[in-house]
Parts: sequence; C-alpha cells; structure tokens
Amino acid sequence: MNVFHVMGKLCPFRTQNPLPYLVVMLLSLCGVDSIAYGQQRKFATKTQPIVLKVGDNLPDRIWTEPLSVVNYKQPAIILKEDKDKLILLDFWNTWCAACIKNFPKMEALQKQFGDKIKILAVSTQDRATLEKFFTSKNGQRYKEMLSVAGDTLFKDLFPHKGVPYIVWLYQGKVLNTTDVEQVGEATIREVLLGGKSSLQTVIQMGRDRPLMLSENFDFERGTQMLHYSLFTKGRMRGAGFGTGFHREDGIAYGRQFTNRSLMNIYRAIAYELFGECKESFSDKRILNLAKDPASIDPPTNEEGKTNDALLYSYEYIAPVSQADSLYENMLRTLNQYAGYTATIEKQPVKCLALIRTSAKDLIHTQGGMSIDNFHRTPSILQNTPLSSLVSGLNANLQVTPLPVVDQTGYTGNVDLRLSGTKDLQLLRNELSRYDLDLVERECHLDMLVVRDK
Repeated sequence: MNVFHVMGKLCPFRTQNPLPYLVVMLLSLCGVDSIAYGQQRKFATKTQPIVLKVGDNLPDRIWTEPLSVVNYKQPAIILKEDKDKLILLDFWNTWCAACIKNFPKMEALQKQFGDKIKILAVSTQDRATLEKFFTSKNGQRYKEMLSVAGDTLFKDLFPHKGVPYIVWLYQGKVLNTTDVEQVGEATIREVLLGGKSSLQTVIQMGRDRPLMLSENFDFERGTQMLHYSLFTKGRMRGAGFGTGFHREDGIAYGRQFTNRSLMNIYRAIAYELFGECKESFSDKRILNLAKDPASIDPPTNEEGKTNDALLYSYEYIAPVSQADSLYENMLRTLNQYAGYTATIEKQPVKCLALIRTSAKDLIHTQGGMSIDNFHRTPSILQNTPLSSLVSGLNANLQVTPLPVVDQTGYTGNVDLRLSGTKDLQLLRNELSRYDLDLVERECHLDMLVVRDK
C-alpha cells in the first residue's frame, strides 16, 4: 500500500494563487487538532483502562469471570473449559445489520469445527434487549447464536470503534484482531494447524484524529502540525467507508475520505468547488475520459461492494487561515499523485435548457410555506426558486442523461405541481401548462474532466 505526503499544482478552476503552504514530513516539528478540538490545541487524551493488544497474554479473569449470556440453557457461563480452544469474540449489537447478516456463517463454522473452536457473540446491550431481538421474527432464525449480554469485560480489554469486530484468542494470548470478512474455514484451519496465518490485523481508526497519526504525537509538547496529508490506494481495513471533516468554529480546514473510489473523491471535491462558484454539481457534469473508466469509477457487485484494490483513502489538513483554498489544494494533490488529471473546465456539451415559451407569468408563487417535493409523486414545488426543479432533474438520470440548465432568466420563487417527472415527454407536456419547456441545445458548461496522465 503506497502512502504519500503530498503537495500538488494549482487547480485551474480558480484564478487566484493560493497562499503558500508547507507539507510537513517530520511530525515532531508540527501539530494538528482533531475534529472535536481547535487547530491550536492538542488531541484530547483520556485515561484508559488497560487494553490488550495482539500478542499479549490473557488475564486470568477472562477464564473465571461469569458472563451473562442468552441462547443458552444457563443464564451465565465461564470460559475456563474453553481455554484450550480457538475463541472468536464477535462484537455486535441488534441495530447492526452487517453483524446479523454474519450470524449464519458463524453458526456454520461453529458446527463445522465443533469443540475445536468457540464462537462467542458479544454485545453491550442488556439481556432484555437481546432476548427481545432473538424472539422477533428476524431474530428467531439465529437462536443458536450464543451471545454475551451487557458486556463489561471484553469491551474494555478490546476497545473498538464499531461493529462487527472480531478478536481471536488462542493458547492464552491475543492471536489477532480482524474484520468479520476474514473469518472463514481457511483462516480458522490455518490457526488450528499451526501454519502461517494469512490474517491481517485490524486496529479500528476513528475520525477524531488524522489517519495513521501515531498517538505518540500527543506527548509532544509545544508543537503544532502545520499541514498533514495522506493518500493511499487499496482498502484500509482499519477504517470505515465514508468521509469526515476537520472543523473549527464551523470552518472546514480538513477533509478525510476512507475506502472510496477515486471518482467518489473527485465528486465530493467538485461538489464543493462548484458550490464556491454558485453552481450546482451532479454526475451529469462529469466527463470520464480515462482509457479504463472503471479503474476510477469501479462497479459494485451484487452485495454492493467494490474491488478492494480500487479503493482509496485520502486526508488533507491545512491551517485554518487557508481553509478557503482547501478543496483547490486537495484536487491539485490528487492530480500530482493519482495517475490521472482532473480539471474543471468549460466544455461544449448537449444539454436541456429550461426556457419560458411566453412572457406570461404563470409560475409566480402565491406564497406560503416553502415546499420542495420534486422527487415525490405528485411533484410539488411551492414558494421555491426554479433551481429546485433544475437540481431535481440533474439528480435524476431516469428523465434525461443530459445536464439541465436554467435559461428562463426568472428570479422569483415559483409554484409548480407536476405528476410526470419520470418521463421527459410527460414532463414537457406538464411544463407547457406553465409556459415552460425543456429544449435540447449545445451549452458551454463547467465540467469535471478526468483524463489519464
């Protein structure tokens, strides 16, 4: 997995030069804040109970402390008799769909390996909550899943940011901590046979600090991070799928993406840059000219997952004083290191222009509460600008794949009631009642253009 500390070129979308900034390579010389704390402050550190890490010996109380459980003939168990087994702690909660989806696999593995392993679901939710779940229509299917209720022991020994989360215990030690995807017949057999394990350790990361920044940095006094950037290709198993911000007093001075396709990162950056120019952005404003478009915007499988090798993580943090050029700098950083060049530039493209067909004002609002229900049937726009209609059409590929632009010149709020917003011709027929139309034209629009280098 390649990791870069980066600085890039000026994004051509904006004409003014950004303030100079420093790419910090030596973390001992500078500092940064977390999302929850100001940029001039240190990361907050809390007094934590003793936690176990991979390779640590297990304390005796793991084997002797009674554990409240459900789906068992007794209300509590101790693990003393399971000391010589491979034990998998499967952290979960009833609201976690991914956790529950994993139960059939866990049950099958327990049956397959019998008394050689013990798979123990672990929840911090109380007994009543778990019992309610396991008696529900959905939960009854998993009545063989032994689960700790109201856990207070394991959550402190193995703190984690989210569920599901798997802790592997074997031969009196913490063997590993992983995500649930790595639990399977092959990886369990590797452990039991004493061979080389293919498990990848997963230490979950939160969004309250920069990715991969060592906690040792928190002990450095009198230091401030002036800039931090991280760019990786390949799934980062210790992080979730999504994005987050670093903010101070409502000002975003940093952005974090984890396990996203490169196009998803480009989209988010372009959305912000278009917004700075008071323009709306949608997928209709993207031209993916790469020789292999799927390498940037990969498809998902039946489970909605993307090839791990085509996922990227990217974080960029700047001084608050340079927050106004955050996304410009983020884009030029990607241009320098991603293997592609993305620019926002004027392009001649076919579009649908929203126009007025007469000088009659049949759309002026009668006032009242502002309502924007464009995506419902019927579509009701009340006391809203026409931009609500245009944005709704640009977010909808079913009506038209072409970008829609407002060329009415109308500035006031409008009232519209439409029932045929899922078909272009029906929509045009309904717009005609308001002396409006959508006509195909060639427009010169700002587009996000992605090319191979």
